[in-house]
Amino acid sequence: MELAYLSLGSNVEPVRNLSSALAALSARFGDVRVSAAYRFPAVGFDGADFVNLAAIIEADLPAAALNDWLHALEDRHGRRRDVPRFSDRTLDIDIVLYGSQVLQGDGNLQVPRDELRHAFVLRPLAEIAPEAVVPTKRQSLRQLWLQHPDHGRKFQRVALD
Repeated sequence: MELAYLSLGSNVEPVRNLSSALAALSARFGDVRVSAAYRFPAVGFDGADFVNLAAIIEADLPAAALNDWLHALEDRHGRRRDVPRFSDRTLDIDIVLYGSQVLQGDGNLQVPRDELRHAFVLRPLAEIAPEAVVPTKRQSLRQLWLQHPDHGRKFQRVALD
């Protein structure tokens, strides 16, 4: 078993898609620790704002198998992979940290994720796992968030109920 730190986002019916994804994670993995959901502007393209949050699960799968399971969950939520990488998303879930492992696998499996540089990933993760250490940086999520240029900026919370 390994703690998997996930980043979830959506800008297409985000409340419905994120709520449904969290229910699926809970049904499969049990207890899910979840951050607040926040509204962030789209990155890399001109699109609707995203709603992003973080979740931590206790994974009973190796990282590559978990990544495949998460891709299947995205697909069940209408995720399109035939469009540009930076585009609207019904559901996007990434493994940001997987315990203290550093992984580079097939497809998009990269742990820790480079997206930790973005507030939409770092802010929610630092909220629920401030002491978790990013192995490639040897700093905690709290430390990285305190150093982030957007630290101190207020982000709108979004209710998922």
